[in-house]
Amino acid sequence: MIKIKAWKYSKELVNDAKGHIVIEKDEDWKQSDSQKYEMNKIRTIWFSKAPGSGAPSSLISGAIQATENMGMDVREAEEYFQKGKIAYDNKDNTNLMRYTVKIFQSLNNAEKNPKHKYWNYKIYESWKEFKDNSKFPNKKNVNLEILDNQIYWGWMGQICGGSYGTALEGYSRETIKRDFQDINGYLKPPSAYNDDITFEIAFLLSKYKYGKDLDSEKISGNWTALIPYAWSAEDIALKNLLLGKLPPLSGKDNNPYREWIGAQMRGAICGMVAPGDPLEAARLAWLDGQISHYNNGIIGEVFNAIMTSLAFVESDIRKIIKDTIEILPEDSQYKSVVKFALDTCEKVEDPEEAFIICEKEFERYNLVHSYPNAAIEVISLWFGEGDYNKTIYLVGLAGLDVDCNAGQVGNIVGVLNSKSGLEEKWTEPIGYQFKTYVRNYEIITIDELVKLTKESINKI
Repeated sequence: MIKIKAWKYSKELVNDAKGHIVIEKDEDWKQSDSQKYEMNKIRTIWFSKAPGSGAPSSLISGAIQATENMGMDVREAEEYFQKGKIAYDNKDNTNLMRYTVKIFQSLNNAEKNPKHKYWNYKIYESWKEFKDNSKFPNKKNVNLEILDNQIYWGWMGQICGGSYGTALEGYSRETIKRDFQDINGYLKPPSAYNDDITFEIAFLLSKYKYGKDLDSEKISGNWTALIPYAWSAEDIALKNLLLGKLPPLSGKDNNPYREWIGAQMRGAICGMVAPGDPLEAARLAWLDGQISHYNNGIIGEVFNAIMTSLAFVESDIRKIIKDTIEILPEDSQYKSVVKFALDTCEKVEDPEEAFIICEKEFERYNLVHSYPNAAIEVISLWFGEGDYNKTIYLVGLAGLDVDCNAGQVGNIVGVLNSKSGLEEKWTEPIGYQFKTYVRNYEIITIDELVKLTKESINKI
């Protein structure tokens, strides 16, 4: 390879240019296509629809909501939001841009609200701190004779679950009860083309390549190389990475969505490459999670990683839930959330009653925040009792971020059902290969995923 200094390259561009006369248009200066794209993106922050379900959402109100959930004073941002909403409704793009910037500036500089319950819990900023305050059990040996089958049905359970949930994501439990007739199977032709599995594939390829030398920086390198676009926390993380901010700054800086579900939705892969070893699963989840998330957002990924890891060596789903919650630090807010959901399950006999109780408890959190969705996972797994159909149905019934939740619990229950597998009503419409938007892996097969996963385990 011929090496060239950047300064020299810049100079040669100028020196080697051939002079000619250009009759420019005004649009050449304005770069109108780019401006139109950026304006559309800003308007999308204010209002958008989930691509798989058409459910409405607002990232800008979610950013204010999420910042308040993290114990900050958002009154100034709320004032700007009122003005920005008027600008949005009136298609006043000049002021819309102005107030959008002011909202994010205000959120980035918001002062702490010392009375908020967020500050009653410990903030976990490092893996060491988290590990030292957790109670991890010893590693258990997996049954090598059935491991390939467990991995296969784990992946299949996740892909089918996520594909099922895409049609329902973003809707409330009440909306689903009112507007959808039968949610016991796919509501439309299923597709695995989503962001959930995209980031898991990027992680898996990183783990396969680097083995025990894996770290957050190496995983994030695959994000920038393989993932063309993202949403909320991951979108900001990718922007931070492209500006040279490495983890954990990529997940924390200028990122109001850092405790949303984005990390929690990709925990299963960390458990699959560390079967029977919840400590290693949690460590890997922390490495991956801190690229785009912080504190409770990372712990959400750890939670799912541990449950998935334990599913390889424990058949009782209720024991898996209890053991996983027991591992988490007593002083983390995330533990208080999943413990509340567990306590609710033990007090009531009807899963819908449990959903209603938890909805009320976490009503101030966004539909894609990690907390209400973690509660849905606990309730669905508890009352699903290890049955795939029943568990996925309950996830669908609960609403909110259904595809993320169904993918994660689908993986766990898929592992538990590896002897019998899943019904054809789930697997046949999916097939054995599917599309992704991971660069260079636009088409991938289940067998490839199993092979990569199995070989990644051997590189621990």
